Amino acid sequence: MKTLRKFSRSRFFSHARITTAVILMSAAAAMLFMAASPPASAQPTARTHPLTPKFSKAVALDISPAVRDLPRAARPLFFDPNKIIEVRPERRGGEGPEAHRVKGYSADEARQLLSPAPTIPTPLLTFEGLSNQDNFNLYGGRVNPPDPDGEVGPNHYLELINLVFAVYDKQGNRLTGPTKIGDLWAGFAIPDCTDPSGDPVVLYDQLEDRWILSQFTTSGLSDPNKPFWNCVAVSTTGDPTGTYFRYAFETKNFQFFPDYPKYGLWRNSYILTTREFGPTVEYGIGVYALERDKMLLGDPNARAVSFFLDSAVVPISQIGDGLLPPDIEGKTKPANGAPAPLVGTQDDGASYGATFDALNIWELNVKWLANPVASLTLKTQLPVASFDSIFPCGPAGPPGSGLTGRDCLPQPGIAPTANNRLDILSYRQRPTFRLAYRNFGTYESLVTNQSVEALPGVAGARWYEIRRTGGTYSVFQQGTFAPNDGVHRWMGSVAMDKKGDIALGYSVVNGTDVFPGIRYTGRLSGDTLGQMTLGEGTIINGSGIQRTSNSRWGDYTDMTVDPTDDCTFWYVNEYYTAAGQASSTAGWQTRIASFKLPGCQ
Repeated sequence: MKTLRKFSRSRFFSHARITTAVILMSAAAAMLFMAASPPASAQPTARTHPLTPKFSKAVALDISPAVRDLPRAARPLFFDPNKIIEVRPERRGGEGPEAHRVKGYSADEARQLLSPAPTIPTPLLTFEGLSNQDNFNLYGGRVNPPDPDGEVGPNHYLELINLVFAVYDKQGNRLTGPTKIGDLWAGFAIPDCTDPSGDPVVLYDQLEDRWILSQFTTSGLSDPNKPFWNCVAVSTTGDPTGTYFRYAFETKNFQFFPDYPKYGLWRNSYILTTREFGPTVEYGIGVYALERDKMLLGDPNARAVSFFLDSAVVPISQIGDGLLPPDIEGKTKPANGAPAPLVGTQDDGASYGATFDALNIWELNVKWLANPVASLTLKTQLPVASFDSIFPCGPAGPPGSGLTGRDCLPQPGIAPTANNRLDILSYRQRPTFRLAYRNFGTYESLVTNQSVEALPGVAGARWYEIRRTGGTYSVFQQGTFAPNDGVHRWMGSVAMDKKGDIALGYSVVNGTDVFPGIRYTGRLSGDTLGQMTLGEGTIINGSGIQRTSNSRWGDYTDMTVDPTDDCTFWYVNEYYTAAGQASSTAGWQTRIASFKLPGCQ
């Protein structure tokens, strides 16, 4: 078992790396016209240098104890409860580049002009998820951002946040947890996997009825003699409260930190993408495929293949701040041997050198032969309706001011120049989790979204449906959901049911009377292209605000589809209550909800 020595003060500071996390001690420190878009024609793809795959094996494997049997950890008290500690990567090169605006605001050509009366069904169920109080109870401190993530299976819902997880039945009853993520790896051969490192992702593999839980390691941020690992656990059965095969895979480049890991399910691989930066000024995007068939069996010889898209070689406009891997919905697999599409975004108004607004589509091919082969190529660049991803946030202030440049979205009762406005994160040139894939036989669909400046100074949710037909990609439809009501909508996640209906969930806030809350919208497959025709529904209204000078909002949320009917959407996001506001300056909570769109059975 892991000892308390692993969680010493200095160890926690080095390893609890949640991008610009705030550790908060106790209540005392407390605290979407161009609705229909014709299919976009691809631009000639810029030539890129050949990318060399690196094959490796898992560095460790064992079987965990059953999650339901993990003991409830006692709360260690590490910190001065009167101090607020912001943990950042201890890295000379910082966190890599950050895009900034190089052009003034241009109109969003896909903004939905009509605001239909709400006909979207109300939630079937909502229930309270994990909260920052759970972190306080388990660790003696609080963190920011929460990065809420969850998946639904036949009988369960599993939620992961920074830095804990829990399993629920589908009526919202908590079955296990809250449990420290690291406790899933207690006693593992790579002890760093037990650390409270964060950026967790959970997948449900409906093709084999298995659960995948993950987090990265962070000890290499402070120890130049250590590599980084991606820690991946695959359930041994369909029961998420049971045992897991525990794996660790080393990153491609020694001492390149695998930030912002995002996972997806493909036919023969679990695909992982990262945003990697080295000890000085090195920066690029990591793409990994893990040998799914062997991992499902607990084979110690499970392999990984990795690529590094070095920004010194590949134009940064083609990779941005990350690519999303495809994640299969439904049970119709991609064709055998079909390449996995990875999607990024580029903005001609940002500083990465893009000359047009587009979706960049890379294709990953992997064959797990005795002598495996793999390739990664930029397949096409799809022009999209004009958008601005760089939101007019507050400028970073002088040292000690607390102003970070992430202070973007107002909250009720907060001054326009305050440093506790909320982070939109749209300056990161990437779509937000997930890239949901569905095979309809005659074509394949991919849906994703990103946060944009939809109106001057107003955030909106741009969403896309990409289709692949006979190997050719097109933007089938796109839209920006931003009713002209002064409410900011951002940090979305989107998915598609078996009928081709689309649901989009997101955060909401304004500076007067809309506290940080959670809403959703949707459209049916036969509706006017580019329109969220069902109006807006509410999962929960907020009643409090985030008061910490660390303005970080969750880096991702998660919309998934129930495998039992392939119709019911499940969504998790963060919000604030007055009680949460009173408990801490970062007293966030999470809410989980399910709903169906009309006609799907």
